[in-house]
Formats: sequence, structure tokens, C-alpha cells
Amino acid sequence: MVIGCVEELMDLLRACRGAWDAPDRGGDPVDLHDHALQTAALLRRSHPFDKELQVAGLVHDLGHLLFPGDDAGHARHGAEAVRPLLGARVTRLVRLHVPAKRYLAAVEPGRALSPQSALTLRAQGGVMSPAEAAAFAADPDAAAAVTLRQADDAGKVVGLDAGVMEDWRPVLERVAAGAYDRTS
Repeated sequence: MVIGCVEELMDLLRACRGAWDAPDRGGDPVDLHDHALQTAALLRRSHPFDKELQVAGLVHDLGHLLFPGDDAGHARHGAEAVRPLLGARVTRLVRLHVPAKRYLAAVEPGRALSPQSALTLRAQGGVMSPAEAAAFAADPDAAAAVTLRQADDAGKVVGLDAGVMEDWRPVLERVAAGAYDRTS
């Protein structure tokens, strides 16, 4: 699936209400809708001028909705779906949020993961080798991908009010139009 316009993306993001990262609901404690809002809100707070990073946080798990049960491929599926609308950087960050988990597992071996993230880590390639970690760290988008991953891991709080999806429409429109300045 390829998402062609902001309204179509908004419909998909709203469809995340009641959809889960694991088809049996045995995964993370919040649905994809709340997880998207929490992740994006955390990134908005920590990186208020990086709209592409915030949007990547909002859409990073759309692959779970589009291809339920494909933990290993959800980042790729989500990235491919948003590429035409949201551009290269958002696409790369969505694609890199899984390698960032593998990287963090390598460089911070004691780092806590949610039970679902720990389970899916194996399906997603496991902990990076030292060579893989070095190659990842050299990627120009590595730091932003790690930031996204950290927000992804933190954005799983039951009952946390992170706003409403409609509040993200203007940001999505700006990123889709490419008409924003990261420094303002």
C-alpha cells in the first residue's frame, strides 16, 4: 500500500485505535493509536524543531496495521507506504527504528525492553554484531533513529494523555508539502 495524501494517512492513523502490534493483543500495553501519539509527543518535547522526526514517531509502526504479524518487516512496510507522501528522511527514520533497537541492544546490553520488543528482537535480526553497530553508528541518520527508538520504547504508557490525532494534521501537511523550516 502507498499512502497518497494526508487525509488517507489520517484515516490510517485513526484506524490504529484498537489495533495492536501483536494480532493476539499479547504485545505492548497500548494500541497503535496511543503508541503513535505518545511517541510523537515525546519527540515533540525533546526535538521541537524537528518536524520530520516527530512525524516519523507518529507513523513508525503503521506497518503493524498494514501487515499484521510481520514483526520483522513492519518497519520496511511502513516506510514504503509513507515514502511518496512524507519524503526520504521520514522514510529512512521509520525504516531505521528497528536497526536502532538492535544497535541499542548491542551498545547498552542491560537496557530494558518491553516484553514484546524483547521477543521481536530475535525476529528482527537480534543484537547487532560489533561490525554492524559500527556501521549503524556511522550512518548520518543514526542519532535521530536512536532518538526515535528511545521515544518508541517510552511511548507505551497505559492511560497517558498525549493529545489527539487531529492535532497532528497541520504538521503532517507541512512535512508532506516540504514547506517547513527545521529551525523555526
